[in-house]
Amino acid sequence: MTSSSSIRKPFSRLRSATPVSPVVLTMLTIIFVFCTYNTTFWSIAADVFTGHPLSLAGYMSALFFLTLSAFSFLAFPWIVKPFLGFIVLLSSVTSYFMDSLGVIIDRDVIQNAAVTTFTESKHLITLGFVTHVVVFGILPAIVLLSVKIKSQGRLKTFGVPVLTILLSLSLFAGFLVADLKSYASILRERKDFMSSFQPGAPLVGAIRYVKLMSRTANVTVAPVGQDAKKGASYVMGGKPVLTIVVAGETARAQNFSLNGYGVDTNPKLAMLPIINFSDVSSCGTATAVSLPCMFSKYGRDDFSYEKGVSNENLVDVLGYAGLHVEWWDNNTGDKGISDRAVSLSFTHTQNDELCAVGECMDGIFIQALKEYAQTITTDTVLVLHHIGSHGPTYYLRYPEEFERFTPACRTAEFKNCTPEEITNAYDNTIAYTDEILAQTIEFLRAEGQLTTALLYVSDHGESLGEAGLYLHGAPYFLAPEFQIKVPMILWMSDGFQDKFSISKDCLADKKNASLSHDNLFHSLLGMLDIRTNVHNADLDIFATCRTEQKVASR
Repeated sequence: MTSSSSIRKPFSRLRSATPVSPVVLTMLTIIFVFCTYNTTFWSIAADVFTGHPLSLAGYMSALFFLTLSAFSFLAFPWIVKPFLGFIVLLSSVTSYFMDSLGVIIDRDVIQNAAVTTFTESKHLITLGFVTHVVVFGILPAIVLLSVKIKSQGRLKTFGVPVLTILLSLSLFAGFLVADLKSYASILRERKDFMSSFQPGAPLVGAIRYVKLMSRTANVTVAPVGQDAKKGASYVMGGKPVLTIVVAGETARAQNFSLNGYGVDTNPKLAMLPIINFSDVSSCGTATAVSLPCMFSKYGRDDFSYEKGVSNENLVDVLGYAGLHVEWWDNNTGDKGISDRAVSLSFTHTQNDELCAVGECMDGIFIQALKEYAQTITTDTVLVLHHIGSHGPTYYLRYPEEFERFTPACRTAEFKNCTPEEITNAYDNTIAYTDEILAQTIEFLRAEGQLTTALLYVSDHGESLGEAGLYLHGAPYFLAPEFQIKVPMILWMSDGFQDKFSISKDCLADKKNASLSHDNLFHSLLGMLDIRTNVHNADLDIFATCRTEQKVASR
């Protein structure tokens, strides 16, 4: 049996080895980080600098000295080892997601991680991830902490880091200026290059996230649409209106057979009188960005996290108009959208059939909806936030009997699945969404006591391995269309079309129009004939599909 003393022997040797200065240890660690945690970064660099080895050497030298100058601010005996240990651990985590999934760790990804739940994030903690962090993070960090720091006088302790910073900045500037025009062009054209650099990209992202949170820590929420009121469509009274808005999760338009996909993922919806909008773009590539943006009065170009949290949203405007609004969630929460409305979580509902693994499938909404509909006495908007196609555990998003496309990947370790298996598992989630939407519409069609409609739109898409990318959350300027193009589906009962004087044929003519999440806020107001100064008819797909009298009454 191996004794504990023999286990400790390698680290004892490190402690008894020749001590090194904080700056030297910092330099060695940076070299280790450059070589160990930047597989993707070096791959992109090789492509960017093809045929120009001297430019590559110059750029990497500049980056090394820039990193050294930054890290030298903490190159003091009492802090250097914990700091460098943290850098190694951080790099081991971020490099795993960068190299295995193609996930760039920027501010939006950090924001999305900060507001997610353990239920969602636990699926990313796989055996492969743990092994990678242990081998490339924890063990190197232990080695770092075992290194003996060289004793120095006070002058050297403070003077050497300062001189290192000044010298490193000078060398950085020198290498950069040597080929500044080429480097500037590369950084301008290849945004993915420095976005893949570990630990630079995640550190910058973390700093930006902290600054964002500090700016919005004590915001006052400004009212939006307090003048909202019901239009002429409500004058004659009639049955209560129930409008269901389904916020989908991670569904990409390319895998909807309604949009021409070669696999029949939408057999049920294809048989229903729906309008499928085939060219819709998302506001973001992650829920933390897209969901608040969808319900905001701001379009993607104007939306920011600060504006989202400091202004009321569509849910509030509908409430001001006298509609009862509820948010039902089977995902990671409403991101503050329904803070001033009724909000219910279904994520941990006790249901052996639909919630057997500690999180629920979207079928959990069906029975609750049937029961709730019997209690409706006033005009109501019900938002259903689906878990949809959220990965990497696609196989947990649908019952086993809905595994129509096989073989399907049944693990969160994509490296253990073929591309076909990953796609099959994802397609099964789309087919299950098709089933749930169809069941919801069929229930609404049969509901004789209410005037009903349903609008479905996903928050963002998903990458399934194309160009080495998986999941979602890529910076918008780098994101492939797989993460941006989302499905949007509309169904209206005959009574709804009559009440609001909506021409279905007119809307059907727009099914291939270029639309986006920018249209949601204004189109829902138009769809429900809500009058308010914040309504923009140019972004309302219903605005030109009403009778002249109703349009004029606005």
